[in-house]
Amino acid sequence: MNGLDLAEDYWRRHGRPWLEEKYAPWRHRIAVGLVGDGSDCLGFDDEYSRDHDWGPGFCLWLTHEDHMEIGDALGRDYRALPPTFNGFTRQTSEWGGGRVGVFEIGSFYRGFIGRPGIPETLADWFRIPEKNLAAATSGRVFADELGDFSRIRQGLLAFYPDDVRLAKIGARCMSAGQAGQYNLHRSIQRGDPFAARYAETKFCADALSLVYLLNRRYAPYFKWLWRGLAELPILGPWLAEAVAALVAADDPGHKTAAVDAICARLVAALVAEGLSHSSSRFLVDHGPVIHDRIADPSLRAVNVWVGP
Repeated sequence: MNGLDLAEDYWRRHGRPWLEEKYAPWRHRIAVGLVGDGSDCLGFDDEYSRDHDWGPGFCLWLTHEDHMEIGDALGRDYRALPPTFNGFTRQTSEWGGGRVGVFEIGSFYRGFIGRPGIPETLADWFRIPEKNLAAATSGRVFADELGDFSRIRQGLLAFYPDDVRLAKIGARCMSAGQAGQYNLHRSIQRGDPFAARYAETKFCADALSLVYLLNRRYAPYFKWLWRGLAELPILGPWLAEAVAALVAADDPGHKTAAVDAICARLVAALVAEGLSHSSSRFLVDHGPVIHDRIADPSLRAVNVWVGP
């Protein structure tokens, strides 16, 4: 059973009739869905997910005025809905409370992105951790006739402004290239297993992040970075296999060769997207080229090594 499908079925069976009966005047003003933290919101839940913060439940999002008027009563009535549905009961952990129930729209978004709506400046976008943006745009909206919740959601799903995306892609080229094509090899030569393992992990994380950026998708919490690659049309499935092979390899030569192969595909993708015109095989060399495409002069003046 997929958590999103379970939540939507629970809403249709118990939530919608309840709202139509007890909150008819507000029924068409309330947005309903399941969005936020958790593997179920990303569609990655499995049998291991069901022991905590998983099960029947949904979110109800209200405007500030409506929340002031009916929020408390709606919350009490929501908590009185049947706790078990289709054989599943929601298991809430010590830190998992507040993932479902009644929310004021602005407060819900503020909990993830630090503000009640779409970021207004480049600096605002940079302040938000990418995994928080992934959580704030995850899941599924079951109903939203008023449209206030979905308006913010669609604004976030439109992805970063171009300059922010360019700055992040340039920075990932720098950090991935330095970790994988430079420090991994040198750490292996020095016989430093910790530095070598760290460089390998750093390279993989930044290479994955780069591919999410190329696909205009927010990278989720690290536990789901690799899992989410399958959904990314640009290099996603290929990179998933390549990274799995790199991590599994025991021979140092195989590892460095795998890094070079991944970087070659990344460079080809950057050139194909028109982001870089460099012919260098060293990923670091593409960072400044991409960074120079930034239109905002103050952001372009920031050292590419200090990128977000």
